[in-house]
Order: sequence, then C-alpha cells, then structure tokens
Amino acid sequence: MVTEAGFGADLGAEKFCDITCRMAGLTPSACVIVATVRALKHHGGVAKSDLCTENLAALEAGLPNLLQHVENMQKVFGLNVVVAINAFPTDTKAELDLVETACRELGVNVALSEVWAKGGEGGEALAHEVLRLCDDPNDFRFSYDLDGSIADKIEAIATKVYHADGVDFTPGAIKQLQQLTDLGYDHLPICMAKTQYSFTDDQTKLGAPKNFRITVRNVKVSAGAGFLVALTGDIMTMPGLPKVPAAEKIDVTPDGRIIGLF
Repeated sequence: MVTEAGFGADLGAEKFCDITCRMAGLTPSACVIVATVRALKHHGGVAKSDLCTENLAALEAGLPNLLQHVENMQKVFGLNVVVAINAFPTDTKAELDLVETACRELGVNVALSEVWAKGGEGGEALAHEVLRLCDDPNDFRFSYDLDGSIADKIEAIATKVYHADGVDFTPGAIKQLQQLTDLGYDHLPICMAKTQYSFTDDQTKLGAPKNFRITVRNVKVSAGAGFLVALTGDIMTMPGLPKVPAAEKIDVTPDGRIIGLF
C-alpha cells in the first residue's frame, strides 16, 4: 500500500507515524520525500516570479530544509528514505545534480520523478528504489511515548521534529492541559496544528531555522478521533483556499463543456 501523508514531513508524516501507525499497528517499509527544485529555491530566498531561472546559490541555501526532513525521517522515525525530485521543465542539470549530491552525502538516494511528462515510465526509477528500500530492514519508532504528559509529548514533537528550542504555552493553554489531564485525556497522541510553510509556527521563516520556540495557544480534544489537537501560532483549523481559488476560473459552456480546469 502507498499512502500520501502530505503537507510536509514535519506535519503529515509525523502524524502518520505517531498517530495512524500507532493506532493501526502499522510499520512503514519505506519513506518517499518529494521535493522540487523550485520549492528549494524558494526556501533559499528566491521570489516566486524568478523560480524558473537557474540559481545554484539559492538552491544551496534552501537545501537544509529538505535535508532536515530527510534526517527527521531517518533519525527520529528510523525509516529508510528516498528523495523523489518532482521534475519541472525549467530544472537544469546543474540544479538536479546539486540536490542529488547533497542527499547522497546523507546516504540517501535520489530518484527523478517525471510522471507528469512521461506517465508511468517517468516513475520507474523511483518505483525500483522504493522496492529496494522495502526489502531493507528499518528501525521504525515513534517520536514520543504515550505515557508522557501532554506537555512532554508536544515538547518532543517540537524539539525532535521541528528542531525548536522548546515550547511556550499561553495561560489559557496551560489551563486546558490541566483540564484535559483531569478528564483522563492525557494518554492520547498529539495532532499538531501548524503552518506547513515552515518548521516554525511562523510561515515567513523558511529553510531550516534555528533558535526559535513554538507557541501553543490552544489544546482541545477530538475524542472521537482519539487525539488531542495543539494549535500553534495563528493557524486556522478550517480548510483554507488561496486568495484566488481555481473555482473562480471553472465554468460550463452552453454546449456542456467544462472549461478552466487546467
């Protein structure tokens, strides 16, 4: 089975490992981290309008973001990892080589994913590497034990996965921690609500920031789902849309044709 635990390995993959795998008794066989040259250049400080231009300096500056995701899955969760570069026509050979070299220094192979341009054929290299990793033993583990306090579990995620210096709880959150503990919910796993754009709770801090703390302002129980939700920064839990949703460009012509999907 292949599952996509998206929105960054610090969010989707962490939740999949610490919540889903724990509850369902699953042990992942391998981990695929998907990256793009464009996103890494963005993490290196390049404006979105300039992402199509080769910029090795910016790419090198943004690579620590990818490498931290890789190391998290290797060292925190004990999984075998392959990096899949989702290829864009604007990627240059020098840029792709730079990403591959950096990953190989961590002992991680890189596979170029060209399924957008070549269909299934463009994913064969990645598929072979995933199959190879699945045959290798791993040391899968969780980032925290359920026996710890609610604050301890949140602190473990923040320090191990986000690489924060620690967690600050607002007075309201501290009160909620005590209430949830008194009600017997302290044994539940933690579902962190955090921006997907940064390892921090501030979406403007790109790359792999250091010397920061995570602020938790609200902790609530999702009793039916079986976890506690910790809200960080100014994150919203409602589904979000871009400023101009794609729906605004989609229409149906008088003769029944759907337009604006692509």
